[in-house]
Amino acid sequence: MVEVRWLGSVPYQEAVDLQDDLVDSRRAGSIPDQLLLLEHPHVITLGSASDSSHVLVGLEERRELGVELFETGRGGDVTYHGPGQIVGYPILDLKPERKDVHRYLRDLEEVLLRAIHTFGVEGARVEGHTGVWTGDGKIGAIGVRVSSGWITSHGFALNVDTDLSYFTTIVPCGNPDRGVTSLASLLGHPVPTQSVITAIQDAFAQVFDATILRADGLP
Repeated sequence: MVEVRWLGSVPYQEAVDLQDDLVDSRRAGSIPDQLLLLEHPHVITLGSASDSSHVLVGLEERRELGVELFETGRGGDVTYHGPGQIVGYPILDLKPERKDVHRYLRDLEEVLLRAIHTFGVEGARVEGHTGVWTGDGKIGAIGVRVSSGWITSHGFALNVDTDLSYFTTIVPCGNPDRGVTSLASLLGHPVPTQSVITAIQDAFAQVFDATILRADGLP
């Protein structure tokens, strides 16, 4: 069973604190697996493999743009989160049969691939890079943390109706040769948040063979 919650717009640090609490609760067995779906206000996050030179704007410019900056405990390089992007934070106990981080990353990619396929968008993996791409650029980023006891946190970000100009503040995922795109850009029209949430939820249930328990805030 996976309890899915839509939290709306959540400041980044608040979301990190919530994940920390839920990881402790999941490790203790007091809650079932969770999937938090939300948006963040404009923020740049640095993963454990980040190169600071991949942040292309200084403090003053970030202040003018309203973009925060956080170092975080997830894997991966630098990424951007903001309005119009759906972020997913699975809090899962991978024991006993899913204790394989590589498999977990591929499973999250598969969730995004199936979700965007719902809208007629064909995504792909790129060998040697984690995430989901289309012919027009990267549409889904993934960066996870697996804590003691094989409990996951952090997760994925899907560009739905994101202002892609904010990606010029970074070298996305440390790869200067690949652009970024969004569902709205590819389809040529806005995509309702509710329909994307449903697509992600359904794909997650399929990939992780899970029963979904709809919880707080789902439209």
